[in-house]
Amino acid sequence: MAAHLKKRVYEEFSKVSQQVSLEEVPAAAKKLRLTKPSKSAALHIDLCKATSPTDALQYLLHFARKPVEAESVEGVVRILLEHYYKESDNSVRLKIASLLGLLSKTQGFAPDCIVDDAINTLNNEKSHQVLAQLLGTLLIIGTQLPDKIAVIQRLIDVACKHLSSTYFGVRNKCLQLLGCLGTVDKPLSKETDAGPGAQTSHVRDVQSVISDYFQDQDPRVRTAAIKAMLQLHERGMKIQQTIYNQACKLLSDDYEQVRSAAVQMVWVLSQLYPESIVPIPSSNEEIRLVDDSFGKICHMVSDGSWVVRVQAAKLLGSMHQVSPHFLEQTLDKKLMSDLRRKRTAHERAKELYASGEFSSGRRWADDAPKEKVDTSGVNLIDSGACGAFVHGLEDEMYEVRISAVEALCSLAQSSPSFAEKCLDFLVDMFNDEIEEVRLQSIHVLRQISTHITLREDQLDTVLAVLEDSSRDIREALHELLCYTNVSTKDCIQLALLELLKNLTKYPTDRNSVWNPILICFCPPSIQMSEVPWCSAPNPGAADYIAVLVLVFNAAKSCPTMPALFSDHTFRHYAYLRDSLSHLVPHLRVRNLPALGSVRFFYYYFLEEINTFIKDMFAKMILICVTYRDLLRLGELQTELAGSADFCATYLHCQLLLTKALQEKLWTMAVPLCLKQNAKVSTAARQILDETYKLEFLYSGLETQQIATIHNVRLQAKALQLILMARSKRGVDRVLGVCEKFLQDVESFQRLFMTELPHFQDSFVEKLLELMPRLTACKPLDLVKILQTTLRQSRFIHLKLPEQIHRASATIIEPTGESDNPLKFTSGLVVALDIDATLEHVQDPQTTVKVQVLYPDGQSHIIHPKPGDFRTPGPGRVRLITQVYLSHSAWTEACQVEVRLLLAYSSSSSKPSASKPVWNESLDGLPTSESCIEGTIHLSKPVNVFIMPKPARR
Repeated sequence: MAAHLKKRVYEEFSKVSQQVSLEEVPAAAKKLRLTKPSKSAALHIDLCKATSPTDALQYLLHFARKPVEAESVEGVVRILLEHYYKESDNSVRLKIASLLGLLSKTQGFAPDCIVDDAINTLNNEKSHQVLAQLLGTLLIIGTQLPDKIAVIQRLIDVACKHLSSTYFGVRNKCLQLLGCLGTVDKPLSKETDAGPGAQTSHVRDVQSVISDYFQDQDPRVRTAAIKAMLQLHERGMKIQQTIYNQACKLLSDDYEQVRSAAVQMVWVLSQLYPESIVPIPSSNEEIRLVDDSFGKICHMVSDGSWVVRVQAAKLLGSMHQVSPHFLEQTLDKKLMSDLRRKRTAHERAKELYASGEFSSGRRWADDAPKEKVDTSGVNLIDSGACGAFVHGLEDEMYEVRISAVEALCSLAQSSPSFAEKCLDFLVDMFNDEIEEVRLQSIHVLRQISTHITLREDQLDTVLAVLEDSSRDIREALHELLCYTNVSTKDCIQLALLELLKNLTKYPTDRNSVWNPILICFCPPSIQMSEVPWCSAPNPGAADYIAVLVLVFNAAKSCPTMPALFSDHTFRHYAYLRDSLSHLVPHLRVRNLPALGSVRFFYYYFLEEINTFIKDMFAKMILICVTYRDLLRLGELQTELAGSADFCATYLHCQLLLTKALQEKLWTMAVPLCLKQNAKVSTAARQILDETYKLEFLYSGLETQQIATIHNVRLQAKALQLILMARSKRGVDRVLGVCEKFLQDVESFQRLFMTELPHFQDSFVEKLLELMPRLTACKPLDLVKILQTTLRQSRFIHLKLPEQIHRASATIIEPTGESDNPLKFTSGLVVALDIDATLEHVQDPQTTVKVQVLYPDGQSHIIHPKPGDFRTPGPGRVRLITQVYLSHSAWTEACQVEVRLLLAYSSSSSKPSASKPVWNESLDGLPTSESCIEGTIHLSKPVNVFIMPKPARR
């Protein structure tokens, strides 16, 4: 004890003397640095406290949950290895081996310093489970050191050494290590001293070593060997063709995992050597490798495991190099050649010429084949491949049927003749019992619609699906009819009748039935006399409009049709062209102005109007007229609606700002112009709202347009600041608003530095010039400077980008036309189905909300689930969800207002804002409420009658 105290005193004396010496020499003074407690020391203490293997395992599990810094990893590894050699319990050593692998993946740590220790642990290890885990750790270390050729070579040698283990787990890990670290045959990247011959020999040895275990007694090892070979392929090594025969034998293995991996291997080899010639067993025939592998994979579509069947069906869809006659055989269950091999006419003639006699025709079938041939040698593809897709489409598992349908689609897209032959099979799938299969079949037929023409019997089957209760299937079928060709005019009549019946039974389908391209399947020879609804005395409004939309779209590709129109048809065309311009195309008809030239004029108008207003800033009446015309022209030309609305909204901001700056309040005392003060305050708030719409409601904007919008927003904020300073609200509050405004100006300069040359004589440019003065002056002086600068700033020319799309939403259901209230007990909830279409909405899963506004002013915002959003086409999103309404009892039914909102956050639109690295993993998470700055109305409101009834007692 005395010796210990003496040692402690000596240590303290040394520290004090060292501190004194450092204080005496200021030039050599060192700064103090705070360090965190050593992780290795803490782990060592915990492991020393363990009294049993269970305690040690608990300490290790607790340690695994804590992060370890890169500089502490090596020390922790040393402590773990030290305890590993002392520990006799297999479970503790297994956990230590696992921790070594996890620590090796620590970012910033180079695991090459622990390779020797990790390899040495293998030499004395007796437990097979621990040995397999140590090999897994070596695999992790090797993947972290891809450039260390010497280390990789040592690890490969270790794997080869332990391949003779009797435990399947060890052999699996060795094969996995060979597949992930085996030398890739890339002559340009050789870094060893061995010559090209030695390098190539090593590459071949790796493949031969792995292929030796294709016949291992354990199926798990056979599976691991095939996967290791596939891993070599994924890393760039070209697998040798000699592996093909071994892989084909594994297709008949007793175990599902082996067959699944073998199917993948056969497919890989068919893509590497498609034109190679391979012999057919028990025959003198030869065949292309891709055709032979296609037949073998087709045979696996009838495998006993549905997982293998799904994989085989999917792989068939990517084998586009197969010969056409083999491809067509997959749709026929009959065996080719009737199990006999027939000689060609040239062979028979040669034999008869050599014998000196010819067939007299008197004997029946004297030229028929005489020999029986083995089944596997008769057909150029295996007998099980005949009708492979038929078997797949009739499979009991719907996953197999879906995979077969998708494979047919992929092959039919590259082969029009095959598309025609598989049409009957795909149409039959419309009657499948599973909705997902029916829907996928419709989508597939849509993708190959350019190669097919529906017959009348096929069209009957297709149109029968219009009675399906699923909205998704009906809408998919409507889209299919838009692009599908039919064989006769009777088919057109039949389709029109069924579509009109569909409108009667499902009125909510009218938007998809009135699709403007639905008439694409009509031949140009259709005549008005063949459409009886156009001359009906009292046609239904919906039916009549639907038929007129179809006829007007047909007239676009048939110039002779407008000559057959009656006078009321022309009047109806003018009305529908104005009210449904997105459905009715432009036609050159009499007594109507040509609208085709509007597009060219309109773009010229949009580009020149701002320049024109720039010189006549004081004439607000011109802005009003321009604003009105832009809105109207945007309604007539739907393809320009985005640009028109964008420019109109921008001009509206300028109009509000111009009016606000010309009010009398700027020359009068505040008590004398309270009404004008409130009016200008409302205008400033409205300008801010419009700028948020400009920034977040339109897509396709460039940085210059966003900078222009922010300039207008700064003007609106400056206007609000001036109005606040003129009112008596206290200097402290004005001071805080001034600081926030100056921060916004600095943020503008930082974000849009490259766009500042485009803002000459603008409001923001003048502010940046006065920035040193603004930051030093008092709040009231700052307000005076802002007022002068605001009234002297120039109108900024807004340059339009190539294409602007306006985000919009239309609520299809509820329609708001029903007078029957939804009755429910107060305090409980009632479900309201919402069906809406979204156009050009970016990231709808996180930005689109549903707002419910009750008569008493309560407002609820509902967040739809991500699964409620569907994407039927590019730029289009379908929202089908339910919202739950609840309220206290009412005395009578009242309307609630339902609409869609677009949530936004100004921080998410900054072009130069870079996300921190640690926040990249949060990109896919939904936007939190704290991140939402505001909302924009995305759709028109729909009123729904509800009636909460008092609860019965």
